[in-house]
Amino acid sequence: MDAKLVKELRAKCGAGMMDCKNALVETDGDIETAMTLLREKGLAATNKKSGRIAAEGIVDSYIHMGGKIGVLLEVNCETDFVAKNEGFRTFVKDVAMHIAASNPLYISKDEVPAEEIEKEKEILRAQALNEGKPEQIVDKMVKGRISKFYKEICLLEQPFVKNSDLTIEDLVKEQIMTIGENVKIRRFARFQMGEGLEKKTENFAEEVAKQLNT
Repeated sequence: MDAKLVKELRAKCGAGMMDCKNALVETDGDIETAMTLLREKGLAATNKKSGRIAAEGIVDSYIHMGGKIGVLLEVNCETDFVAKNEGFRTFVKDVAMHIAASNPLYISKDEVPAEEIEKEKEILRAQALNEGKPEQIVDKMVKGRISKFYKEICLLEQPFVKNSDLTIEDLVKEQIMTIGENVKIRRFARFQMGEGLEKKTENFAEEVAKQLNT
């Protein structure tokens, strides 16, 4: 197998040299298919690692727009060695940057209070009925719209601002596959200057997202 292809694949996905070589052999040198194969194999491995204790890690910050938006974020891993790794720290910084841009309210769907979900379902159901949709398909519509609701408020469900083909959950799984340890986003706090005060309306989150995509 061409060493340049192996090197290119490894640079894209961060998997080991032999794993990349074997994936390329199995897919006849097709890099995109090889990446998919590695992700599928890596997913099984990450599922096993996700139950392991992650008590090390770092607390990092991201300040944007001259102090208009700030994020504090704690991400855990299993060892202090990984916590000091440049790739892991870059991952944490990227997640903090994403939080600044996308303003999630929760980390995962499990954190959303049941009463908030039920309230949203009632609103969505009323909207669907007001649109004249038949009652027999309203429940299916509500289910689909609740998925969109989760993407708006839950960090792990959101498309990554630097690559919308990946969710933050995908990003976490890729990090687990790359470093070989469990990774958990534990908690975060997002601060927006003047939030809650009466002032001129400015959509800082939208501006952050635009700047990240330029």
